[in-house]
Amino acid sequence: MTRRLRRKVSTEGNKKVVLPSCNEFEVEVSTSERCTEVDWTLLPDDTVIQLFSHLNYCDRASLASTCSTWRALAAAPCLWNSLDLRAHKCDFATVNSLASRGTNLQVLRFRGAESADAIIHLEARNLRELCGDYCRKISDATVSVIVARHAMLECLQLGPDFCEKITSDAVKAIAICCPKLRRLRLSGIRDIQGEAINSLAKHCPNLNDIGFLDCLKVDEVALGNVSSLRYLSVAGTSNVKWGMVSNIWHKLPNLIGLDVSRTDISPAAVSKLLASSQSLRILCALNCHVVENYANFTAPKLKDKSLLAIFTDIFESIASLFADPSMKGKNIFLNWRHARQVDKSTGEILTWLEWVLSHILLRIAEDNPPSLGNFWLKQGAPLLLSLMQSSQEEVQERAATGLATFVVSDDELDKGRAEAVMQDGGIRLLLNLARSWRDGLQSEAAKAIANLSVNINVAKAVAEEGGINILASLAKSMNRLVAEEAAGGLWNLSVGEEHKGAIAEAGGVKALVDLIFKWCSDGDGVLERAAGALANLAADDKCSMEVALAGGLQALVMLARTCKTDGVQEQAARALANLAAHGDSNNNNAAVGQEAGALEALVQLIRSPHEGVRQEAAGALWNLSFDDRNREAIAQAGGVEALVALARSCSNASPGLQERAAGALWGLSVSEANSIAIGREGGVAPLIALARSDAEDVHETAAGALWNLAFNPGNALRIVEEGGVLALVHLCSQSVSKMARFMAALALAYMFDGRMDECALTGTSSESMSKIISLDGSRRMALKNIEAFVHMFCDRQAFAAAAASSAPAALAEVTEGARILEAGHLRCSGAEIGRFIAMLKNPSVLKACAAFALLQFTIPGGRHAPHHAKLMQNAGASRILRATAAAATAPLEAKIFARIVLRNLEYHQADISQVV
Repeated sequence: MTRRLRRKVSTEGNKKVVLPSCNEFEVEVSTSERCTEVDWTLLPDDTVIQLFSHLNYCDRASLASTCSTWRALAAAPCLWNSLDLRAHKCDFATVNSLASRGTNLQVLRFRGAESADAIIHLEARNLRELCGDYCRKISDATVSVIVARHAMLECLQLGPDFCEKITSDAVKAIAICCPKLRRLRLSGIRDIQGEAINSLAKHCPNLNDIGFLDCLKVDEVALGNVSSLRYLSVAGTSNVKWGMVSNIWHKLPNLIGLDVSRTDISPAAVSKLLASSQSLRILCALNCHVVENYANFTAPKLKDKSLLAIFTDIFESIASLFADPSMKGKNIFLNWRHARQVDKSTGEILTWLEWVLSHILLRIAEDNPPSLGNFWLKQGAPLLLSLMQSSQEEVQERAATGLATFVVSDDELDKGRAEAVMQDGGIRLLLNLARSWRDGLQSEAAKAIANLSVNINVAKAVAEEGGINILASLAKSMNRLVAEEAAGGLWNLSVGEEHKGAIAEAGGVKALVDLIFKWCSDGDGVLERAAGALANLAADDKCSMEVALAGGLQALVMLARTCKTDGVQEQAARALANLAAHGDSNNNNAAVGQEAGALEALVQLIRSPHEGVRQEAAGALWNLSFDDRNREAIAQAGGVEALVALARSCSNASPGLQERAAGALWGLSVSEANSIAIGREGGVAPLIALARSDAEDVHETAAGALWNLAFNPGNALRIVEEGGVLALVHLCSQSVSKMARFMAALALAYMFDGRMDECALTGTSSESMSKIISLDGSRRMALKNIEAFVHMFCDRQAFAAAAASSAPAALAEVTEGARILEAGHLRCSGAEIGRFIAMLKNPSVLKACAAFALLQFTIPGGRHAPHHAKLMQNAGASRILRATAAAATAPLEAKIFARIVLRNLEYHQADISQVV
């Protein structure tokens, strides 16, 4: 339900007093007040009926099922005069359930051909108005049967999308079956022939409003025979003979309003129609390119007649319809609605004009001609905002849709247009519409809010005006369209870090999770938006816990496993990736891995044909691989094979996908078993290719993966054989990323510390000799570049000072110059630390490289520095470090770095002692 009714209970002494009912739930509690239960059955019948009138028919039926009294009241004829079925499935079962109410039904709105087929069987003999959306597949036969069974129709509207299967035959059937017809609006019919229009003129004497919109062809001469016409719109209709029109339509005796917008009408025809028609008061010619491009055209100034065009002041032209000079400015429509005395004719014109303008502006916004940018800022936006305050629900909806559409240009939010809407009070107007109890208004307002919230300033304004609470409430709607647009608004708002907490506090997280379970089998749009919003929220540590507690983990895994839509899969994988990114602060990473089918689903998504899905799935596996159990489980689920295949196939993919593919392999390769499996699956070659990328994030991640792989002698030899030495040497010396250079140097150190030589000796003597010769050249090149890399972090002056003095300040200066901040996030195993300790005994430049690496891993403040210090202490590293620091033949860099590492170990030991 979209509204709640409560009663306030106050006290007078010991006596309870029931205060009048109210629409908003506000309870002021003092020390002398206390809440009591309310017997809802005691509410007056008219109050209950008023409550029912603000509910859609689904909520009405739900509430009516609570008791027999309310069931009887819910059947009151006044509640069933109007019915909007657009947001609900309308099939034969629905129509049958409404059969008993059909006798009172006068206004019906529906959506789609299936609904139209069902309406044929609706017993609504007194139906006066029928409006249908999404009518592309509705046929002549369906229309003919509908009008034959509803002969009392006074208004029939099908559009604004094109009625591609409706022909003149259906128009003739309408004319014959509906003699009381007053308004007929049809969109996108290919050819409306003269015979059909003449049938309307003959059989519908009260027909005063015709709209043949976006038609390919309309018989102009026949339209001149409909003498009862007061309002005519042929907006967007092509193949009109305007020379003939200007000689015929001006003779229509009652024609007051004419809309020729988005046509190729000529300036001469515009002038003649205005000058010749005795009754015409307003001519709409917006976005008529022939008129607008005619440099010498000047709109004729005729008394009591107005031309609305891109180049005219539209508000002023509308104001000229009023005799009252105070009716002017951008508030002309608002002033008219609030005016106490307005003649009936002018009110009728403005009612029609609201409908016409809302339709025109929506169509122009959809086409988005580049020449109208200035028009939108000066007139278009204010017009849409004014129309959003119309008393006509359809106009309000279309204006909100137009607003949501026009602020987007070339698939990007136009900042100027968005802020123009905000500055003119558009945010508050949209939020007021979103508070409406009408589903259609809620949906379109939420859509506009969602689009506008892409802009940071607008998003802030939405939040300040209470928009987050409104959207969170709408996300709980039983109407899928409303919930979908509300979820889209929360998705865009959740991009900003400052709004995540507010969304969670408003109950948005639970609402989004519930949406996924509610529409899991029928609603790709709502699922994508809900998953996207949850993905943004999960990036925040606190909100990620909220997502998990609300059941979001299970919901997202379900989407990843069962949904076949690319957009939903991508957002579900992104959400799981963000949930798994907080391994140090909560247990979501482990929880994702333990959720049944999660890892298998993500591995399967790695094979998706859609790049975005593959990228987010690889990112999720990368984050999950930081957990030891997940790492092994991913491999068991086929993750190694899938990721190697992904890395091999993504040479021409986006940098984002390449980075995540390399990152996931990097994470998996922490395990020696996985590292060996990656090498055997052919993962070395694609990682070397990615290491050659110009994109910093890509080659840095690939360097990390190759560093892990190089720990294994077999993989190290594969790297050499695949030409990886040159790629690593290039990174070590040329990358702008210190981390990429660091990890490339460490990979080269692993490869040439002597352990790979044993693998090279396998095979025949001639093969072994060839490998050794090749390795010798590669070793010299690698060691030379490792030495150059270490020297990049050695300030001669600082080193000289440190060598001459043991003062902490001198060592601190060297540390600061050598520190690579990102290296503090690297975590090494005991075997890796042991290998660097062993390198300290190496007489080559590897001694200095190993000391440099251990310095990075133990710097106080590093994420895993205490862990590394403990591993080194357990391995007896202090003795070897002292020997290195004291060795007369050791390079100065190795000696100074060794002293710093010893100092770091002492710091961590003291820190541990204080904790104990």
